Amino acid sequence: MAIAIEKLITSDIVKPARYLGNELLAVHKPWDTATIRWVLTYPELYEVGASNLGHIILYNILNAQPRQLCDRAYLSAPDLAAKLRATKTPLFAVESKRSLTEFDILGFSLSYELGATNILEMLDLAGIPLTWRERLTGNHPLIFAGGQTATSNPEPYADFFDFFALGDGEELLPEIGLVLEEGKQAGLSRQELLLDLAQVPGVYVPQFYDLAEDGSVHPNRPDVPKRILRRVATPIPAYSIGLVPYVQTVHDRLTIEIRRGCTRGCRFCQPGMLTRPARDVEPEKVVTAIEKGMRETGYNEFSLLSLSCSDYLSLPAVGMEIKNRLKNENISLSLPSQRVDRFDENIANILGGMRQGGLTFAPEAGTQRMRDIVNKGLTNEELLRGVKTAWEQGWDKIKLYFMIGLPGETDADVLGIAETVSWLQRECRAKGRRPLAFNLTISNFTPKPHTPFQWHSVSTAEFERKQKLLRQEFRRIKGVKVNFTDVRISAMEDFIGRGDRTLGQVLRRAWELGAGMDSWYDSIEQAYNAWGQAIAEAGLTWKYRQVENGEWNLFQQEDTETSPPHPLTPRQVLQRLEPPQRTGSSPTPPLSLSLDRPLPWDHIDTGIDKKWLQEDLKRALEAATVPDCSFEGCSHCGVCGTDFGHNIVIPPLPVPEFAGQFVPNTTKAQRLRVWFGKQGDMALVSHLDVMRLFDRAMRRSGLPIAFTGGYHPSPRISVALALPLGATSSGEIVDFELTQPLDIDTFRQKLAEVLPSDIPIYDVVQLDLKAPAATQGLEAAEYLLTVTSPEAATPAHWQDWIDTIKQKNEIWWEQTTKSGKTQLVNLRDRLFELEFIETANLAESAVRLRYLGSCRQDGTLLRPEQILFMLEQVAGIEFQLLQIHRNRLVLRN
Repeated sequence: MAIAIEKLITSDIVKPARYLGNELLAVHKPWDTATIRWVLTYPELYEVGASNLGHIILYNILNAQPRQLCDRAYLSAPDLAAKLRATKTPLFAVESKRSLTEFDILGFSLSYELGATNILEMLDLAGIPLTWRERLTGNHPLIFAGGQTATSNPEPYADFFDFFALGDGEELLPEIGLVLEEGKQAGLSRQELLLDLAQVPGVYVPQFYDLAEDGSVHPNRPDVPKRILRRVATPIPAYSIGLVPYVQTVHDRLTIEIRRGCTRGCRFCQPGMLTRPARDVEPEKVVTAIEKGMRETGYNEFSLLSLSCSDYLSLPAVGMEIKNRLKNENISLSLPSQRVDRFDENIANILGGMRQGGLTFAPEAGTQRMRDIVNKGLTNEELLRGVKTAWEQGWDKIKLYFMIGLPGETDADVLGIAETVSWLQRECRAKGRRPLAFNLTISNFTPKPHTPFQWHSVSTAEFERKQKLLRQEFRRIKGVKVNFTDVRISAMEDFIGRGDRTLGQVLRRAWELGAGMDSWYDSIEQAYNAWGQAIAEAGLTWKYRQVENGEWNLFQQEDTETSPPHPLTPRQVLQRLEPPQRTGSSPTPPLSLSLDRPLPWDHIDTGIDKKWLQEDLKRALEAATVPDCSFEGCSHCGVCGTDFGHNIVIPPLPVPEFAGQFVPNTTKAQRLRVWFGKQGDMALVSHLDVMRLFDRAMRRSGLPIAFTGGYHPSPRISVALALPLGATSSGEIVDFELTQPLDIDTFRQKLAEVLPSDIPIYDVVQLDLKAPAATQGLEAAEYLLTVTSPEAATPAHWQDWIDTIKQKNEIWWEQTTKSGKTQLVNLRDRLFELEFIETANLAESAVRLRYLGSCRQDGTLLRPEQILFMLEQVAGIEFQLLQIHRNRLVLRN
């Protein structure tokens, strides 16, 4: 049964449109037609989850399955969470508005080590027991997790999930759905269903496995696999088109995946190891998906997604083809990741234009030696050539990513970051050009499972010391903004990310103590203290200290009673990794650190051989690089084969001739005024979001909208007046200017087709091109207000109060100006009409009023809450405003 959310999702909570489930391209399948009902639950605020590409792809794929439906849920902001708990209302899915407990299966995205506390918060809000053991009794949905963190090391989270989906989900999740459907029809128990799921490659059911004393994980029954295979799927760009939110999201654009997997072999990079082999998408499919997606969504920006976009050899050709096709629509392209050594004029052309976006490169380290240790495959010459090309193509500000705390790093390597930035600035100078500025993000290296550096860590004290070194160095360099990652977050990520199953109690306790949204800056202090207390209460402080003190640091001799810690040379480290030699004499205390010891994630088969990771670590210690196997010889990592496939690299296509940058069409051939309404759920969409909605609607309609000139051209759409959030209306006005005349009925029909049903069009008229804009002609606004009424108040009382207001010449209101000054305003001067309306369909405790008040662009407004103030002045009673409806806007003749 759907939850009545009218009293929950109201204008007094922040961005209520987050929870409406009415986005463009949202899928609303009939509840009763589905056998299996999914919820994809993203454990972050809506703005993050709704723009996540994996979330959109899987949502579309699951809704494409017959007899199955997929709804969505997101982490509630604190204000809604408080409402849910206060009213004892369970967390609901946004489209069906049904409690999460009514669904068959809930899938959580676990792509960040500290995201599990948000998952526990969502389960608690939904009224679902937190652990699989607590869910053995009762009728609860199956709870699973997928994503990068779930695939790399699910053990710290094993207590909370019935199963994990490892690797790509495009083929895996539909297979899971079929197993659930068959099991539901056969009446299988929860345990029988999970046992069937455990036979599906890519499904890990932790309750069928136990943690051994040495840290390894083994099956506790013979009918489940010893190692669980990561799934690999081919990207399908067509499924990326969907879910156009009304709220502005983190990635407010169309995103199309062009390549999955990366074989660069950067030794710190978990995604690069976990997503092998590399799989290119056919350029024709990319172009088709982008063109179709831009038409259907109305976005003015698209992004091409890959771990390394520049390794997609047809990137210049695809980008140029789309840019040429959409040349007249003010479309921009962004690339989230690209290699500086592949940046050239072709890529600069597809990124540049009227709305030239930012540019980001990741050198990772400040010296050539360190870049060789991490196998970055980037020389100083290539770095300079890429940055200089960007500068010559018009970029004056570039973002660079660096890391500190990498294996083998010395203070000279740390200071090399500042030296590299200063060198790049010196090389990019010219008379008449502003100096090249850099925005730097310097993160703390956090070792990840399934990478060659998984056996390494650095103490938090060492991170703080190196950050201090860089801060001092950058004080002498102008034009550089530096951001450092908080070392506390890095320590928590490391502790959880490389932990084992015993950490479940820590996660739960940390959540109970207030840890949540741990990646958000405002929550760091609270989260860090909660984690620290939870670790101490669990008696695992020693284990945490291994991370905090860097005791896995292969490049540092452990502290002893007789000698302080000191750095080791690469040769000493290599010796340390070798087993001790047996000799006739008594051996000295061995320095060896076994790389063969069991790790909590060894039972997860990602395709990469552990021996290869060990060998690659030793290569790193010698600063030996490994070529990219997509373009050079095989590195024998173990991935390629029948289980995971092989690298798919599509040769580059010829780059089309550049048709030139977008030139805004500023022709004003026709001006139309539209009267529209704002009803139902759209009342909870803000004014700025409505402006964005009209922009995208015009793009989808193909109507010939004119643009403004200047450096940032925008469509000539002008909404007369912002409507208060939560208010409905039947009298809004918006003006459009077109580049060519259209029949009014044609315009109205095309516009109505692309607007939500809750934004009806009432009338369209043509104006003279020189007529004043609606914003300039505003004179008054008419409202209908629903107001609480005292029990003893009769219509006569209300009429008496209204007559008293009308008889007054002055009713003063104190207001604060934007400059902070207070001034008195006579509200009575702004009130033109006020009347009491008897309405039979209203509750006895409410009445409806109509008023007409001043509404001029010079700030002379009479707002609905000021009507209540006047009533309270004459009645001596406090009133509450229940509903606002704007009837009409009145323009000067």
